[in-house]
Amino acid sequence: MAANDATHVDAEHGLKKRGALGAADRLSAIIESSDDVIIGKTLDGIITDWNAGAERVFGYAPEEIMGASILTLIPQDRRAEEDEIIARLKNGERISDFETLRQRKDGSLIHISLTVSPIRSADGMVINASQTARDITARKQTETLLAQQSERLQTLYRVASEISRDLDLDRIVQSVTDIGTELSGAKFGAFFYNVTNAAGESYQLYTLSGAAREAFNFGMPRNTAVFAPTFAGEGVIRSDDIRTDPRYGHSAPHYGMPPGHLPVVSYLAVPVTSVSGEVLGGLFFAHDEPGKFTADTENLVSAIAAQTAVAMDNARLHKAAQQEIEQRRRAEESKELLLHELKHRVKNTLATIQAVAMQTFRQAPRSELKAFDARLFALSEAHDLLTQRDWKMVDVTHIVQRAVAPFAAEADRRFEINGCEVQISSDRALQLAMVLHELATNAVKYGALSTPTGTVKIEWELPEQAGGPRLELRWTETGGPATSPPARKGFGSRMIARALRGEGNGAEFDFRPEGLYVCLRLSLT
Repeated sequence: MAANDATHVDAEHGLKKRGALGAADRLSAIIESSDDVIIGKTLDGIITDWNAGAERVFGYAPEEIMGASILTLIPQDRRAEEDEIIARLKNGERISDFETLRQRKDGSLIHISLTVSPIRSADGMVINASQTARDITARKQTETLLAQQSERLQTLYRVASEISRDLDLDRIVQSVTDIGTELSGAKFGAFFYNVTNAAGESYQLYTLSGAAREAFNFGMPRNTAVFAPTFAGEGVIRSDDIRTDPRYGHSAPHYGMPPGHLPVVSYLAVPVTSVSGEVLGGLFFAHDEPGKFTADTENLVSAIAAQTAVAMDNARLHKAAQQEIEQRRRAEESKELLLHELKHRVKNTLATIQAVAMQTFRQAPRSELKAFDARLFALSEAHDLLTQRDWKMVDVTHIVQRAVAPFAAEADRRFEINGCEVQISSDRALQLAMVLHELATNAVKYGALSTPTGTVKIEWELPEQAGGPRLELRWTETGGPATSPPARKGFGSRMIARALRGEGNGAEFDFRPEGLYVCLRLSLT
């Protein structure tokens, strides 16, 4: 080989060697500067490589950890994971994105995502492993927070669903006490709440959870420095140890918990306040160990208290509505009884008048007795109609149809009735019924209904005029005998005049050849 050839070979070999070393240096620099944890280890779990990312995350300097077991970084309860990882590596398997817990030098635990790759020799045998880890503690904390918030929302939805569908106050407060005691982790809970009875008297009741009622025989809470803020609605009181609270132990006679009282150390009290600002009561929870209630517990119970206030308001409104319905039902029953009694007494009175009239008119013509009896019947029918309408407003159509019904049957339905819908008072209804009966009686005896072909048209309206509303009713007879003004007024005419006496009332009679025409005016004020 020529000298210059040898020189060329040596130079080429030197370049290759320097290139290989340069690549290794670059790889080493990349590994060292990576933010991820990069650890090399043997299949026996001995740490052989340790980058700056590993030192930053786990807290060990290279000289402290190199040559130590990988188990140094694994919590005691998770060391079985390493046996599984080594077994899979020996089978040539690569483990990706394995999420687990590892332990720092100070003993604290961190969440990591682990990737472990086998390192092979020239003949393909797995001889070592490269382990990359990424700190995912922040992500896990976020996931945990989201899970807690989701669980809280589900819990509040369950509580709201459970108490909102119940309108019984006693069941609501007991359910809330049980739920609050369970969710807060309290040993026992109580709900002191205000109620008002049917007489308008206010008093306080309570429910218990986690303890028998016999265990609480000390009466209602007094307005002490500890209880007052809750019953005044001033806010939440949470204490890790109520015995050390500056508000505790200043009230006679016990200056603290009385002997035999349930053991209260951890203490949480939340007012239940209506949307109107009224304090409906207070939720109280306790535990016999300190530090049992957290800020999360306080927020959860406060949310439950807000839902409880809505449910209690709904229950109180429902109870008030039920009481009003019951009062109205009793009032309706009393009114119905009174109306039937009145109807009975009116019937008895009219029957008595009828009996006296029959004795008085014994020597009178039969026709006069019959006419008087018919008038009493008309008055009785009008009273019946008013009783059916509770002596309130009555439709004119009902009055007209009821008044002429006996005559319509006798006269083969020869009445034509037409008018607007209008309601009149009970006293006006009685007047109109009596007047119509007199007109119908007169038509049967002397007018259109005394012949087979005669008819009566009854129509009414409410004409617009000054002086308030007024009913105008027209009675028109046709097809009967010719009429003429009477020489003197009979009983019927005088009765009509008296019935329609008053301002705005009146009757006009027109004795036409084709039949009687009467215009009645009845003031509705």
